[in-house]
Amino acid sequence: MSYPTREERAKCWDARDKYWECLNKNEGKDESLCKDFRRVFESSCSAQWVKHFDRKRTYLIYKERIEKHGIPSQSKSSFCQPRRVYHKIVKAY
Repeated sequence: MSYPTREERAKCWDARDKYWECLNKNEGKDESLCKDFRRVFESSCSAQWVKHFDRKRTYLIYKERIEKHGIPSQSKSSFCQPRRVYHKIVKAY
């Protein structure tokens, strides 16, 4: 695998930025408007970079939501609630 040149990296980052800008403008709307930007993004960057940038965007959105609204209350989720576990005791005779 050869490393991307400076021009290839710049082209990838530019395509990523345009794609993310389109997603931000159309947030909550029809994201199919950004299909062309996505296609350019995928053709300009390696598959590994596309995967990385997709994960990074998801993380940044999550981080922004946490900073804006705080951590979700644990009382709303049953994940952290104590659970009762009953075991049947069987004696061997």
